[in-house]
Amino acid sequence: MAQFDSDNFDDDFANQPPRRKDRAEDIERYKDLLKKGGNGIRTIEALEEIVDFYIEQEKFEEALNFADQLVEFAPYSSESWLRKGMILNNVFRYEDALECYDRAINLNPNDSELYINRGITLDNAGRIEEAISDFDHALTLEPGSEDALLNKAITFEKADRLREAADILEFIVHENSDNRDAWFELGFCYDFMNRLDDALRCYDEHINRDPYNYNAWYNRGIVLSRMGQFERSIDSYDMSLAIQDDFVAAWYNKGNSFANMAKLDEAIDCYKTALRLDPKDVAAWHNLGNAYEELQNFSEAVKCFTQAIKLDSNHYDSFFGRGSCYDSMEEFKKALQDYNRALDLCRDYPELWYAKADAEYNLGKFKDSIRSYKMVVQLDAENQEAWFDYGETLFELGYIKEALKALNRSIDLNPKIAAAFYSRAKVLFVLRKMLDAVDSLKSAFGLDPSLRQQFDKEFLGVKSIKEFASLLQR
Repeated sequence: MAQFDSDNFDDDFANQPPRRKDRAEDIERYKDLLKKGGNGIRTIEALEEIVDFYIEQEKFEEALNFADQLVEFAPYSSESWLRKGMILNNVFRYEDALECYDRAINLNPNDSELYINRGITLDNAGRIEEAISDFDHALTLEPGSEDALLNKAITFEKADRLREAADILEFIVHENSDNRDAWFELGFCYDFMNRLDDALRCYDEHINRDPYNYNAWYNRGIVLSRMGQFERSIDSYDMSLAIQDDFVAAWYNKGNSFANMAKLDEAIDCYKTALRLDPKDVAAWHNLGNAYEELQNFSEAVKCFTQAIKLDSNHYDSFFGRGSCYDSMEEFKKALQDYNRALDLCRDYPELWYAKADAEYNLGKFKDSIRSYKMVVQLDAENQEAWFDYGETLFELGYIKEALKALNRSIDLNPKIAAAFYSRAKVLFVLRKMLDAVDSLKSAFGLDPSLRQQFDKEFLGVKSIKEFASLLQR
């Protein structure tokens, strides 16, 4: 892209060095030059320099104002239309940007940069195949163009065509191992392809070439977290925050790493910092609530979950979390209300149905709890504990045969749970299946000898039956 050369300007600039320390002062001088008027080349170069300056500063509205002047002054310059297109792309006016690129391409159809930039905008507009076609056309004009290849790979990434993206990026770093952007994007691909060791290697390669990229340190931390290397992930988040201390996502994920290490006070500090920077971060409020709940500070946890719900009334996880706190505080009615609200938002959540079943049981709503336990085992047929609680509750309400089926299923899933054998023995005794009851009791006692004391209390009448007692001694 063209850059301003001070030697081409009026005598006002003749004695100035090519690059001033304070470029903003130069821009003001160029603006003054435009006000005074001048010949064509000086005006074009001044406008180009001003536009480039505002693009670099990400002041796109100011850049667009001068880009409009530029294309008016130089309507047959493809560079002028390119600049305007790039600005419009950055303010999400994709169709207008595409019109500018089309004008530029009509003026200079052999410039690969024009096709690359149009491809980027087509990608942003969701026109994936057209974007890829433009990148391919740029490659016919400039074979091996890393810019075209890189942007084509990024488009594949966005389209979730990760293997195709990785193939291109692997080619780029093979041909040019110093391409730091390709290493970064390849790390991103490998991360989502669950190739975590490769992703970590790529981020390290990128950081070796660009050590001040806080996003790279952050992404590296995410990969290490996924690998369960939480201490190392915290080190990466700290590097990211040393570069960009108001990076909310890094504070949040640093908190998650501390939470995974059971360092809950440190996690709370991180979540609170994230929330000072972004008070509307629902996930941070929710995880702060989780940390307080783990510390059994249920009143503070309730406040956090409530704040998350205020910000997002459909955040069912926070209804679940708050309900769990109410449950622990033995406020079962409030717990049940939150569980029901969460289930209105997410029906296929077995843990929620389980919590609801327990709350209903604690409120004496036994038939309701049976229906909820049944939902748990329908959604999670391998849940041994749910089958056990389902069987116990069925037995209490007199559904004997159904209780036996549920307890048998619990034992099938885990034949090392003494309580399931013990409860099954009680059911079998009611069904007068004495031999089976004795076998189940023996299994229970073998797994947990302390259950004999419970047996002495619960089977008082049975122990006096000589036949049963003799069977138990065998």
